[in-house]
Amino acid sequence: QVQLVESGGGLVQAGGSLRLSCVASGRTFSSYSMDWFRQAPGKEREFVAAISRSGGRTYYADSVKGRFIISRDNAKSTVYLQMNSLKLEDTAVYYCAAAFGDTIAVLTPDYWGQGTQITVSS
Repeated sequence: QVQLVESGGGLVQAGGSLRLSCVASGRTFSSYSMDWFRQAPGKEREFVAAISRSGGRTYYADSVKGRFIISRDNAKSTVYLQMNSLKLEDTAVYYCAAAFGDTIAVLTPDYWGQGTQITVSS
C-alpha cells in the first residue's frame, strides 16, 4: 500500500501561484511514477501532469502546459505541482496519484490521495 497526502491547497486570485505537495509513505517512492489529476465541480476527473520515477520525464495536459511544473524529491518521498498564472478554470480538487513502474501519464494509477481544494477567484 502507498499512502498519499496532499497539502498546499487554498484560495488564490487569478494570475497568482500556488505549490501543491504530496507526501508518500508505505512503499519505495522511487518505484512509482507520479501524477496529478483534478476534478472541477460537475466535471469528470482529468489528468494534469505526470513525472517519471527519476524525474527525468514529465508530461502535461495542454490546458496547463507552460503554467504548471511537476517535480519530485525522492529523498523526501514528495511530488510537487507548482501552479503559476492561475485561471478561474483551474478551480478544482487536485489529487496526486502513484502508478507502479515508469510509464508516465497512466490514467488508472494504483493509488490516490484524498485531494486538496484549489479555488481561483477573480
